[in-house]
Amino acid sequence: MTRGNKILIVMAAGSGTRMGASVPKQFLDLGGKPVLRRTIETFVSAVPDIKVITVLPKEHIPFWKEYCVANDFNCPQLLVAGGITRFHSVRNALEKVPDGAIVAIHDGVRPLLSQKLVSGMFSKMEKGKIHALIPVVPSVDTLKVLDRTVSGELTDSGEGIDRSRVFGAQTPQMFLSGDIKAAYSQAFDTSFTDDASVASKKGIPLSFCDGERYNFKLTSPEDLALARMIISSWPR
Repeated sequence: MTRGNKILIVMAAGSGTRMGASVPKQFLDLGGKPVLRRTIETFVSAVPDIKVITVLPKEHIPFWKEYCVANDFNCPQLLVAGGITRFHSVRNALEKVPDGAIVAIHDGVRPLLSQKLVSGMFSKMEKGKIHALIPVVPSVDTLKVLDRTVSGELTDSGEGIDRSRVFGAQTPQMFLSGDIKAAYSQAFDTSFTDDASVASKKGIPLSFCDGERYNFKLTSPEDLALARMIISSWPR
């Protein structure tokens, strides 16, 4: 089967309330550029012919259009309004995706991934043997399974976890467009925590690759401060 176009769906439809900022976190400054712009530029630099679908809160689409024009950010993008959940937002974007493509779905607020990760994952997908590719990082913490009492106290459940077998999933998560569109035709389920979980329930086999330590999601002000420190140390 031929695997043609490469498509990025960049998820930036969240409100980012935990960040405590006046604008959603995808628009906050990171080293002189909005977080979202940095994210998109990494993909475009790694794969110059990639087609970009940007999913935004409906009310912020005019803002992003105005930013791109005013700041000469000339990357062609198809802008899509988000839905009531991330699941519905991805589904909205997939309606714009043709068959026969490789689709990367990425959190817009993971701006520190490398071009090497992006190009390497697309290369693996192009070889024709993989249906879905998920980057993961090993757990570095000792994990505890705890129960919370009625009074709110945490107690040891007695269950043990082998940390060597526990990994955290990152994005981008890559899929064949036909597979992931079929997966998102399923009804919404609260067990869907990422795109891989949606694909898995549909029976799509998952493959995994090494992710990157700095490819973390900006959720809190502390995350943004760390990202700014990392950006400031990069060669200019």
